[in-house]
Amino acid sequence: MTVTALPVPRKRAASSAGSARALHKGQQTRAAILDAALAQASHVGLEGLSIGTLADVTGMSKSGVFAHFGSREELQIAVIREYHTRFEEEVFFPAVREARGLPRLRALFEGWVRRVSVELDSGCIYISGATEFDDRPGPVRDALASMVRAWQSALERAIRLSVEAGHLRADMDVLQMLFEVHGLILALHHDARFLRIPGAIDRARVAFDRIVRFYMVPGADAAPAPAAAAR
Repeated sequence: MTVTALPVPRKRAASSAGSARALHKGQQTRAAILDAALAQASHVGLEGLSIGTLADVTGMSKSGVFAHFGSREELQIAVIREYHTRFEEEVFFPAVREARGLPRLRALFEGWVRRVSVELDSGCIYISGATEFDDRPGPVRDALASMVRAWQSALERAIRLSVEAGHLRADMDVLQMLFEVHGLILALHHDARFLRIPGAIDRARVAFDRIVRFYMVPGADAAPAPAAAAR
């Protein structure tokens, strides 16, 4: 006796396709809300995020926006993670394509400076968020601190690789250099965004080059930073 395979019910197949489309649409909607939330947080801070404003911008109801995140706190954390993802794409991943050592370290700093330069009219979530949540323990602060530490770890790794490559002195204090480089960005953000001092970006690049030369093995890398070379 020949057994004939049962056909797949059309209703079930149609239902699966409908579920996939609904899932894709939901992901698109969530991404659109995140775009709007990130833009809003860049200007008014994470604490300034408003479900009502996001609903107006995205053309959704407040309950519709709320349904994608569950709480304002979860929305803030999602914004922090989205900012970190974009930061990695614009700064970290292009830099790691450079050779290990000073070329990669310089690329990381230069990408960071360019990122700050385009955020002068909005703001850096890392810096503004630290001001908002430095004394406010909780999941939002933990998420923000985790992202900042991840970036600092990448910089620290680049410095250590520069030591291993023979570009920086073996007896140098890696964490001290990390502190100084991070301090340059904080000073740049303050002078360029808050005080609107002309030439702050160039000054940050010059200062970075001086830090590198202080820790550098003599003759290891005579080339200055790209911006300084251009000047």
